[in-house]
Amino acid sequence: MVRALILMVAFVAMVVFSIFLAQVTLTPSPASADLIHANLTPGNSLRSYAEDYTFLAGLKQAGGNLVLGFPFGLLLPVLVARRMRLLRVVGLTAVVMVLVELAQGSVVEGRAFDIDDVILNTSGALLAYLLLGRRIGRRYHRLADTPEDRAAARPAPAAPEQAKPAPAKPAPAKPALDKKPPAAGEGRLSGLRERFRRGGGDRTGTRAERAGSAPPP
Repeated sequence: MVRALILMVAFVAMVVFSIFLAQVTLTPSPASADLIHANLTPGNSLRSYAEDYTFLAGLKQAGGNLVLGFPFGLLLPVLVARRMRLLRVVGLTAVVMVLVELAQGSVVEGRAFDIDDVILNTSGALLAYLLLGRRIGRRYHRLADTPEDRAAARPAPAAPEQAKPAPAKPAPAKPALDKKPPAAGEGRLSGLRERFRRGGGDRTGTRAERAGSAPPP
């Protein structure tokens, strides 16, 4: 309900402002028919305000066109979508004011197309948007956001850094298995075999010498 009420108020305000804009810009001025000329070069009218007008008259001309664009910067943020809102506000203001200036130059007596008026009107809309219209648009569109939309609009929290795995500790070296010492019985048996082999050879030679089978030395 609050959002619908704000939308209705903004729409009515835009209609009222459009009527006021038409009265200000599309009212004939026969007395100025011989003095007003079309201006297609940006800056010519601003230079004329500074050189040919008094300070108050130039301020009234330039300031009036600047203030005339304020309602666009305040009301359009509510009426247009939030996507590319700034470009939409500036673009729509420029298009509307170009159409108004074309109507002045082609239909209305005593008025002419002036590109500087379009620049001033658009600059006024941009200034009003930056000062207040942006906040109005944000608060208005937040009324229609669901909790899920608000959660999705929030920036995602940064993912925590993963802890680096600790370096694996080297496995303890297995103690070398000592070779089992030979059994006592096996050591003695091998010793006896060796001794018998050597001793047996000596006794065999001795017996051969005794028997006379071996040749004398």
